[in-house]
Amino acid sequence: MIQQANPVAFKEWAVTVDSLLKGELIFVLRKGGISEETKHFALSSHQFYLMPAYEHQKEHLLKPAYQGRIPDTMKGWSPDQSEMKLEGYAEAVEDILIHDMDKLKAVSNLHIWTAQFAEERLKWKKTEPLHLIVLRVYRLMEPVTTAMQDAYRGCRSWVNIEESLPELQYEPVLTDEQFSIKYKELKLALT
Repeated sequence: MIQQANPVAFKEWAVTVDSLLKGELIFVLRKGGISEETKHFALSSHQFYLMPAYEHQKEHLLKPAYQGRIPDTMKGWSPDQSEMKLEGYAEAVEDILIHDMDKLKAVSNLHIWTAQFAEERLKWKKTEPLHLIVLRVYRLMEPVTTAMQDAYRGCRSWVNIEESLPELQYEPVLTDEQFSIKYKELKLALT
């Protein structure tokens, strides 16, 4: 059961959220949104809703096997939409700091993005590491719809949900065994 006094959501490309909810991906790469208040990324919560972000998704930054999915994520979305639908929840298992290209290349076969995308994220704000955040992802049994707020828009990683959300039921997108296998594969790639 999920019930947070002050619910928080993590914004990520809608196509990435979709991949997380399908169990194809167990981590995200983050340096921070363009509009971050602190100008750098910090894991402000270890439990959060997954909020799809529709702006800035780029087809050419997805590996060929994942291209063609962005149009599906855009169905029903408009910049002036009045509601936001949340279908996923996640717990941060580990925040791994990536400082060099070798480590980034070591995990290249474990994510959906092109080498160009990953390299651009690593090189942006060169003095700061890239955060590889391992997530245990859950699908909400019933999606939550919340009124769209101006604070939910823009390029930022974290959003405080401005309304109370009901207690929710969820199920893991991967079994404990499936998650363990993917997590061990990631850790092995990084050694």
